[in-house]
Amino acid sequence: MATRPELLPHDDRPRCGWATSDPLYIAYHDEEWGTPCRDDDELFERLMLEGFQAGLSWITILRKRDAFSRAFDGWSAETIAAYGEDDVARLLADPGIVRNRLKVRGAVQNARAYLALRDDLGSFSDYCWNFVDGEPLVNRPQALGDVPATTPLATTISKDLKQRGFTFVGPTIVYAFMQSVGMVDDHLVTCFRCAPES
Repeated sequence: MATRPELLPHDDRPRCGWATSDPLYIAYHDEEWGTPCRDDDELFERLMLEGFQAGLSWITILRKRDAFSRAFDGWSAETIAAYGEDDVARLLADPGIVRNRLKVRGAVQNARAYLALRDDLGSFSDYCWNFVDGEPLVNRPQALGDVPATTPLATTISKDLKQRGFTFVGPTIVYAFMQSVGMVDDHLVTCFRCAPES
């Protein structure tokens, strides 16, 4: 299971405009978003959370993150892949998570697809990072309006994931995943997290 970012008191460092005063948002922005993640299990968790976020605000998912981890057995893909109808019913009755039947069933399907991909290629991390030649794409946007909702690369990855049996991996979800795990760095130039010019 991924290590949760430490909740820190709000400070005056300049941040991306979406990182409001909510401590969960600040911790996520400061310690996770745009930071390269190369751990297979954590990448799987992040992709699943992005899928559950579809149509909802990200703060909703952050607030339910621990409940999701508990409900989905620490995001163990092996365990989730073996879920049956009783598990689906249990999850749909859990008020701590997003109780959407398609998304819950999608998580089970995605766990199976993830394991198949890993069996085929050896590493989910290598699979993801090969799309960006192993290094983050640093964009340095000037304003929030400069940050795209998706890109042609996200569309390419989305299509490949779908061909491999994944669901809830449309281009917008994939791009949010890429931002989350640091495949893309979209921190604004005014943000203290903005990568320095190399």
